[in-house]
Amino acid sequence: CAVNMNLSISGKPKLTGSLAALASVLIWSGWIVFTRHGLTTDVPGVTLGVLRYAIPTLVMLPLLLRSEAAYRKAGWLKCAIMVCGSGAPFFLICSLGMTFAPAAHVGVMLPGVMPMFLALFAVLLFGERFGGARLLGYGMVLAGVLALGGASLLEAGAGDWRGHALLLLSAASWACFTLAFKRSGLTAWQAAALINAISVVIMVAIDLTQDGPSLWDLPWQTVAMQGFAQGILSGLLALAAYSYAVTVLGASKASAFISLTPALT
Repeated sequence: CAVNMNLSISGKPKLTGSLAALASVLIWSGWIVFTRHGLTTDVPGVTLGVLRYAIPTLVMLPLLLRSEAAYRKAGWLKCAIMVCGSGAPFFLICSLGMTFAPAAHVGVMLPGVMPMFLALFAVLLFGERFGGARLLGYGMVLAGVLALGGASLLEAGAGDWRGHALLLLSAASWACFTLAFKRSGLTAWQAAALINAISVVIMVAIDLTQDGPSLWDLPWQTVAMQGFAQGILSGLLALAAYSYAVTVLGASKASAFISLTPALT
């Protein structure tokens, strides 16, 4: 109900947008598991962040250099919101939350509630109005999230509330990114190139100032596995697919697909 999919021949862009949204959801479900596995097996969150943002930056550097005019047109404020909402600040907050909460909680608290934040911000900031079907759809999403995670959340450990608070903040940040991107005028790849490039600078700067194991101290198998999951799948393909879905379907409809993530996780 929350996603009005017109799959007629004239609606082919909506079909491709829906498929892109589904692809991003599948990748993010795996990313949650891979990231928490890394964080709980002595892989520092900053190291995971370097892998996530360095690989896409190298791939998209030519596009970044050619898109200066597009970034100026979008404006520094929208670009900053996009970087904070889905880049290094988002990753650091989210990874810290994962150290307190189990993967099942992450799936519920992060992508499960993000559509609710997006709908709330769209109403408060831009005066967007939802019809009865959309409201019913969001109600069903919320009911599904509560049904899926309610019991495990009630049985949470004493320190899990810290993770829950950080994950809710991460969900709100991603909602801000979605709204800023929709109004930026950037393509999905231009947004991904900018977010990754600025984020890798932040991550490398943090990595150089902290103690503990670095990227070069990890087994090559771990680096290869996390590099593929973080850099290729999550940092490059998922971000571009989701941004494309937002362009085609709109912010609210694209975000509704994310409610599938808790069950997949």
